[in-house]
Amino acid sequence: MKKVVVLVSAGLLLLALCGSAFAADIKIGFLVKQPEESWFQDEWKFAQQAADEMGFELIKIGTTDGEKVLAAIDNLGTQQAQGFVICTPDVKLGPAIVAKAKANGLKVMSVDDRFVGSDGKVMEDVHHMGISAYNIGKYVGETLAAQIKERGWDMNKVGFLRMSYDQLPTIKERTDGATEILVAAGLPEANIYDTPMKTLDTEGSFNAANIMITKQPDVKLWVVAGGNDSSVIGAIRALEGQGFTAENAIGVGINGSNFAINEFEKPEVNAFYGSIKLAAKTHGYGTAKLMYEWIADGKEPQKVTWTAGELMTRDNYKDMMD
Repeated sequence: MKKVVVLVSAGLLLLALCGSAFAADIKIGFLVKQPEESWFQDEWKFAQQAADEMGFELIKIGTTDGEKVLAAIDNLGTQQAQGFVICTPDVKLGPAIVAKAKANGLKVMSVDDRFVGSDGKVMEDVHHMGISAYNIGKYVGETLAAQIKERGWDMNKVGFLRMSYDQLPTIKERTDGATEILVAAGLPEANIYDTPMKTLDTEGSFNAANIMITKQPDVKLWVVAGGNDSSVIGAIRALEGQGFTAENAIGVGINGSNFAINEFEKPEVNAFYGSIKLAAKTHGYGTAKLMYEWIADGKEPQKVTWTAGELMTRDNYKDMMD
């Protein structure tokens, strides 16, 4: 009897060791388009948590342009990785990314921004985890409309700085969603000031907004929406430079990033009212876990997973960060 127990125990130990060794042999890439941005740093952090828990190796690579994306995929192939998660710097790279992944025998899953094919349509055959961008934008619009009503502003006198970056579909969907809600709430379409940014950051937003505000000296009440926190905060800085405060301007961002938290922690309340905090943990930990299970267990993820957001303001940001 003792011999049987010993043999069974030894067998179980061997299986555990084999499973551990197999997990250790799994390598998964996580490629992001803006590695310096807090959102992508959070995705990496949470993906690393998944790697630590499940025992696979996470390879983090910043891929800021198409050339770096394709080189990174070859790099993963050389390192004998089995798959990767990517937020591409250009959604039109989708076909090239898929082809390069197949050439290197890698599974691929997109996160945040969905691939677009050569026909201009979404590549629905590529597994994806993303944000319901249009609904997130509508949430921004609802928040702005509620604040306009609460402050008793005349909607006909409100100007809407739509900080646009239409070359990225996710960003366009967000700003379109906000626009739809504001128009439905009574904002005249003539009061929408489309403000294209050259870059999707604070500097790009500041420069674009500064020009637009200067062109509209008669607008005394402003609301601001954009694709992320940076695009709204840059516009807020431009408004402040021209004398606007929380009394006559409202901005709502997206991401719940460190940029938003920095605004909330300032002693004086400014026009940056809130941010729709997104689920960085789900996008980082969740995609890494799904990719691991796909490789290790053959458990294919569902084709599309959408995540939601929650309004973060000066009043609740500490609780939400906890």
